[in-house]
Amino acid sequence: MINQVTVMLPLKWLMEQNLLFIGRGWSFPPNFNQVAGSVEMLEQESDIASSLEILLSTVRGERVMLPQYGCNLDELVFESLDTRMKTLMTDKIESAILYHEPRIELEKVILNDTQELEGVILIEINYRVKTTNSRFNFVFPFYKLEGTDINLTTTVSLIT
Repeated sequence: MINQVTVMLPLKWLMEQNLLFIGRGWSFPPNFNQVAGSVEMLEQESDIASSLEILLSTVRGERVMLPQYGCNLDELVFESLDTRMKTLMTDKIESAILYHEPRIELEKVILNDTQELEGVILIEINYRVKTTNSRFNFVFPFYKLEGTDINLTTTVSLIT
């Protein structure tokens, strides 16, 4: 006969274990504290938000040890924003989060194109942290136009 022992763990310990799953990582870009001799760290939900920003701004193949990591949104910069392109963009974001961010459950991706003429699409990501069941919203600005602050007369005078 096998004796069974039931161990009751404190709730605080269990919560700490869940928070450990949420994570702790370097801030991006890395900030070094020379006084303490350490790197600035992000924890819990801020680490997840930072990871989402890194994921959406990374090109696939850019990370040497994880060549499939990234979202490849940069290849859509010069495309017209029609229904097909919005669907493709949403699919790229959903797939990247599904494969590379296991700490969250994606609820919805919304593309806000009210500033399209200015070259900005706001990507709103609604998600739930799996271990804490907390809901969050992350907004990532996607810029369709690069270098929009160019002074044409200065550029022409440089060329001539």
